[in-house]
Amino acid sequence: MGNVILGLLLLLGPQTLYSLNKQFEQGPSLFYRASFGSLQSALRTLLAAGSVRMHEETDGGRLKKVYEITDAGAAVFHAWIRSPLSGGDLEVAALSRLFLLGLVEDADERRAIIDGIMAEIEGELAGLEGYAVALDAQAASVPAEYREVFRYQRATLDYGVTAHLAALTWFRELAASEPVVE
Repeated sequence: MGNVILGLLLLLGPQTLYSLNKQFEQGPSLFYRASFGSLQSALRTLLAAGSVRMHEETDGGRLKKVYEITDAGAAVFHAWIRSPLSGGDLEVAALSRLFLLGLVEDADERRAIIDGIMAEIEGELAGLEGYAVALDAQAASVPAEYREVFRYQRATLDYGVTAHLAALTWFRELAASEPVVE
């Protein structure tokens, strides 16, 4: 979440916690669930790491804490968006980068990031397909009382394969639409 916050601060400039929460609701919440408390916690962590700084200002008689990204925070963001995907949720990791990809100015770098996302999807897809082959080899030995359980577990795996194929197709189309830099 911290990297998404850094990207939003790069994109939008200084923000209060409340305005960041609103920005999450209008964009990243499509793929990333963030509570007000988790945003607050992530901002505290970013502040402690020196990735953001905070100042207080008065607006309409109310004291507001305004957060802005530091040079160190910008470096952290740019290193993250160019790094290989990691973590347990490939979709969230990929969409977090995609949502903020326009902050990467160099078209070749943007394409490299998209290529890296596609490579991760291909790797996970290969793993799911390999698991499907192994599972199917065991299907005949499933006891009768567990066949319906197996059927739906296999359907869940099929969903995962289908979702990865759809994501891969979508990212390939995006990559094909990227401008060619001479």
